[in-house]
Amino acid sequence: MTHLDDSGVGAVLYPPEIEADYLRRGVWKPGTIAEHLHAAALQWPERPALVSESETLTFAGLDQLTDRRASGLVELGLPVGGRVLLQLHNRPSTVVAWYSLLKAGLVPVCTLPLHRHHEISEIGRQTAAIAHLVPADNPKFDLVEFARSESAGSDRERVIITCEGDRGAGTVSFDSLGSEVDPAHARRTIASIQEAMGPQSVAAYQLSGGTTGTPKVIPCLQASYWTYATEFASAREWTCETRVSYAGPIVHNAGIVIGLHGPHSVGAALVLGSPTLDSLLWTLTHGRATDAFIGPFAYDAVHDPRMGDAKSLKCALFSGTKVPEAHFSALEARGIWAGQVFGMGEGLCATTPLDYPRSARLAGVGIPISESDEIRIYYPGTEDEVPPEEVGELCARGPYTIRGYLNAPDHNRDAFTADGFYRSGDLVCERIVDGVRCLTIEGRIKDMISRGGEKISTAEVELLLMSHPEIDEAVLVPVPDDRLGERACAFLTGPAAEVSLEEVRRHLDSLGVAKYKWPEHLIWLDALPRSSQIGKIDRRVLREQATTSVATGVTPTGV
Repeated sequence: MTHLDDSGVGAVLYPPEIEADYLRRGVWKPGTIAEHLHAAALQWPERPALVSESETLTFAGLDQLTDRRASGLVELGLPVGGRVLLQLHNRPSTVVAWYSLLKAGLVPVCTLPLHRHHEISEIGRQTAAIAHLVPADNPKFDLVEFARSESAGSDRERVIITCEGDRGAGTVSFDSLGSEVDPAHARRTIASIQEAMGPQSVAAYQLSGGTTGTPKVIPCLQASYWTYATEFASAREWTCETRVSYAGPIVHNAGIVIGLHGPHSVGAALVLGSPTLDSLLWTLTHGRATDAFIGPFAYDAVHDPRMGDAKSLKCALFSGTKVPEAHFSALEARGIWAGQVFGMGEGLCATTPLDYPRSARLAGVGIPISESDEIRIYYPGTEDEVPPEEVGELCARGPYTIRGYLNAPDHNRDAFTADGFYRSGDLVCERIVDGVRCLTIEGRIKDMISRGGEKISTAEVELLLMSHPEIDEAVLVPVPDDRLGERACAFLTGPAAEVSLEEVRRHLDSLGVAKYKWPEHLIWLDALPRSSQIGKIDRRVLREQATTSVATGVTPTGV
């Protein structure tokens, strides 16, 4: 079932009978995400909701501040259901903006500060965005001018909203919205907006990291998105005493579920850092985090001497790539429990139960977080299940797994089985390790590169590379990297074979391609290796060659 709003934007919803069943069984909780935050503020008013290096907000303080900002957004005349592009950093203002948008009935579209014209133009078109929220003080790239340019090139004018500063004429300062509004009036305004929403109203749009080409748009519905968070908090056994360190991009799906909604669903605190080693370590030491999410960029934090000052830390979850045993040992030497988490914006999430033996915690990513999750492991491209303990494609259905991408009927026919299971593209195996069940991640069907948790579609970048006049063929492959998990290496052929890495990057920059997608190694060949008589490129040989070349002295060029 697809629901179209006034702009013609369509989201695929759960069938009515499934919605009724989830509500009847209490899998989905009544109320919107904004209403759940207000309820948390009433239950735990003085407990910290947000802790950062610059400020701390209690639940009551966060609730009252976001009431005022939401009321200010309503006064701007932005319609309920309007989509707002977000390009925000890990700052307290981002958390405030998130809840304010939800309270005003607006729909955040979760893009990255690194995204450029190539990504934002298409995402803005797909979502029919009416506004663009950016920081006024971005030091390396003027996102305000970028937002203005994107609005001018769009088929509809967008309201440019700035936080962390005021950029004057033509923009709206988020930092002062609703400051003069009476709190009681703001609360009545928000309550009226939220009462009109149902469990399947769209709360936010996330972007898929697992599709080829420009990211597909994932509709996150009010009830299902909150369920994602509450089930995760329950699986981790969080309470109002928990303090969760999160230093990855906060508006990512993992950031919202694990860092924000999950803790707030039980009255726990988000201890917010930024994606740097120093900032992460601040959350663990001065921020007194009890639980930490550690992405590939920060794996080496476990060996840092400053970890000795992380006196409150009890549990750490690794995510994004295979975890070396030495990282587990480094934490365990300090009395810290170590486990893993695996999830996707489309839905299914698995994590390691607290009572699992070490062997299972190290070997796999645990089990699905909800008893209502359904998984099947199929032979790729079929709907035939593999035998026990064999590798196949992970397919999922459940109370927080999407039923379809936004406005993508053709893609949805391939991305879902006939009975509604989402085809993840991930190769997994369900094993028994020391007497317990766990999923192990065995690779990907689709050609993707995971750079520090950001997914790079090889097909997308290859097409962009081949738009250069001196490049005939391009193949992008991953090379292992201790810090980021994987980096991208481009194999190229062409008449000149003289185009440098710097020139390739200038070309991608001119196309408005996000910087994290740029190749970091370049290898020119006279011809690409073929694995069959029909001419299929042998990516396995190229991956091996790229890994060997880097390991034997090719110097990586950082992005």
